Amino acid sequence: MHQTILYARVSTTDQTAEHQLSHASKAGFEIDRVITDEGISGVSVPFRNRPEGKRLFDILRAGDVLVVRWVDRLGRNYDDVTTTIRAFMRKGVIIRTVINNFTFDGSTADPVQKAVRDALIAFMAATAQAQAEATKEAQKAGINHAKTDKTKYRGKKPSFDQATFIRVQEELTLGARSISDIARECGLSRQTVLRIRDNAQHAQAALERWRV
Repeated sequence: MHQTILYARVSTTDQTAEHQLSHASKAGFEIDRVITDEGISGVSVPFRNRPEGKRLFDILRAGDVLVVRWVDRLGRNYDDVTTTIRAFMRKGVIIRTVINNFTFDGSTADPVQKAVRDALIAFMAATAQAQAEATKEAQKAGINHAKTDKTKYRGKKPSFDQATFIRVQEELTLGARSISDIARECGLSRQTVLRIRDNAQHAQAALERWRV
């Protein structure tokens, strides 16, 4: 009997496996089991080096379905993401994403469908890496700005912490949800999400000044 497993990578305190499972369930996925890697960076730790990620290759069989919130749960590096997806497809495992509801199936025989599938895998993997790099640059710029700001006035304390800031940026980069949806899910006002979108450097600088 085939199984559907949700893989949840949790790297920050505001991310939880329960949250990712809730997203999957609301999207209509029937999950048999949740496998979670906690405190794992998608940038510095390849999928096969993660305790639970490595175990998935032993657990999953041909015909099983691997569900992830988005491909960034598999990794934030182009080569790592594409290698991981192709390795699962060679095993006959079907990969599906909650966001955008994409399906990657190695059994596809039609050459045109294969070309579209492979192009989509490459695009999404590249987007995951670009997203991580953009977030890192915004953080770096905000930190530098805070360091060079010699005034004692810190301004209003941000209504979000570092983890929420990163999560908002991820959602904005994906572009799959509206500003209102992102605000509601992150517990922020719509105006706050818009400020983060329009000036991420300023938002990061505020976090640095307040050490939130």
